[in-house]
Amino acid sequence: MTDRFDWVLHGATVFTQKGLASVDIGVTKGLIAKIGDIRPGLGAVEDTLTGLTVLPGVVDTQVHFREPGAEQKEDLATGTAAAAMGGVTAIFDMPNTKPTTTTPEALADKVARGKGRAWVDYAFYFGATAENAERLAEWENLPGCCGIKIFMGSSTGTLLVDDQAALEAIFRSGKRRIAVHAEDETRLKSRFALVADGAPVAMHPVWRDEEAATIAVKRLIDLARRSGRKAHVLHVTSAGEMELLRDKPENLSVEVTPQHLTLAAPDAYDRLGSLAQMNPPIRDARHRDALWAALKSGIVSCIGSDHAPHTREEKAQPYPKSPSGMPGVQTYVPIMLDHVNAGRLGLGDFVRLSSSNPAAMFGMEKRGQVAEGYRADFTIVDMGAKRVITDDWIASRCGWTPFAGTEVTGWPVITAVGGRVVMREDTLIGTPRGEPVTFA
Repeated sequence: MTDRFDWVLHGATVFTQKGLASVDIGVTKGLIAKIGDIRPGLGAVEDTLTGLTVLPGVVDTQVHFREPGAEQKEDLATGTAAAAMGGVTAIFDMPNTKPTTTTPEALADKVARGKGRAWVDYAFYFGATAENAERLAEWENLPGCCGIKIFMGSSTGTLLVDDQAALEAIFRSGKRRIAVHAEDETRLKSRFALVADGAPVAMHPVWRDEEAATIAVKRLIDLARRSGRKAHVLHVTSAGEMELLRDKPENLSVEVTPQHLTLAAPDAYDRLGSLAQMNPPIRDARHRDALWAALKSGIVSCIGSDHAPHTREEKAQPYPKSPSGMPGVQTYVPIMLDHVNAGRLGLGDFVRLSSSNPAAMFGMEKRGQVAEGYRADFTIVDMGAKRVITDDWIASRCGWTPFAGTEVTGWPVITAVGGRVVMREDTLIGTPRGEPVTFA
């Protein structure tokens, strides 16, 4: 008897483990059951996707969806809707909510909030503190936990660990990857006087300067090397950090963001004002060029959006009262596909940085590849589509993007999660049925 499938994808170019191929895909019970020639009529649902490219589902390993505690900016429903609209199939949410995700109860509450409300799959970082360090080895394995998060420099929220003894205790406790916001708190405090009484927002990268980042990254490299613990430095922004990371230990992974690869000072601050303000800051073109060089040389392990929305009213406050952060989960894929089309990175590099590497780094089960036996998580794109990003397209509750007015080539057309189409041609499909990500 001929095998039948729940869903068959015909006619697309598929990014397989061996590269691009013109093959069909058969999906059964949310998994990829066959890759190869499949004759029409064998699927309960069939799609002919001529001219489109099927990529492994994009995973955004750094978002701030603000729930609980700041739902006026974002929540799990609107944040995951934005992810689905942008071609992202799974997200890892940060612990700097109110309350912070630093107890098993807070983590369980977040996991429960996602049920019936999340459009894509989700997981949460467990926030590390000096007080919970000794319990992290136990708590890091709770359902829905993707890893541990440390803020070495203060950012949005109240989480901060800059004491050396506490940091070492955290690195000793457990095995999961530790994601780190690396800015030196002592230097940030000492330089805050530069902007404390009010300043142009273009002073943001002067206050939070390259040295604040390099001091912290040097410290993190030492911690990772001495402990042997898997660690992950988030949103690297500067040439100095990348020079240090050239000789990083194998257990340390490196993230960059689409905005740091795309925007540059002073232009970003001149055009966008505080909408360009984030931590660590958008820096000048010399630093942006260094990020691209590091990406091309293999230092960079993955891309994360650092989606961190605020309302326009909040952003309109005079600097430095204006909060740091910008939305990015929905624009991640189109911005990076535009870089692919411009020749700044290959499509295989994009797949590696957005899907296969995150899956391997964090131990995600059956994700990161279009391969038989893997989950049918697909980011299906039109590589030749020319579109202008607009605020009206943004599903995030904040309703704006720093990339409004930007023309891009390459656009997400279908987002599929576990064999279910959740977005097709800029429209959400069905009801939110995202589930917690599972880890090996």
